[in-house]
Amino acid sequence: QVQLVESGGGLVQPGGSLRLSCAASGFTFTRYAMSWYRQAPGKEREMVAAITSTGSSATYADSVKGRFTISRDNTKNTVDLQMNSLKPEDTAVYYCAARPFTSNQYDYWGQGTQVTVSS
Repeated sequence: QVQLVESGGGLVQPGGSLRLSCAASGFTFTRYAMSWYRQAPGKEREMVAAITSTGSSATYADSVKGRFTISRDNTKNTVDLQMNSLKPEDTAVYYCAARPFTSNQYDYWGQGTQVTVSS
C-alpha cells in the first residue's frame, strides 16, 4: 500500500520558519523524484520545489527561491521542505508528490498539510 504522509504544517507568524516532512512507503523511493506542491484557496496548484531521485539536484519556484530548501533522505524514505522567511502569501495546503524518474507524470500524492502564515 503506497503512502505519502505529510507532517509539520501549522500556524506561523510572517518571517517565521516551518519544516515540512513527507514519509513515503509502499514503493521504491529511490526510483522516484519527489516534489512539494501547494494550493491556496481559489488558486491553482503550483509546484514549490522538486528534487531528483538521488538528491543531487533541486529546483524551486521563483517565489520561494532563497527561502525554501528541499532535501531527501533515501535511507529513511523521507523528503523535507525547510521554509524560512515565510510570508502570508505562502499560506496554502502543501502536498508531497512522487514521480518516477523516467516519467513526467506523478504517480502518488499525499493528503496535504495546512500552512498558515499570519500575525
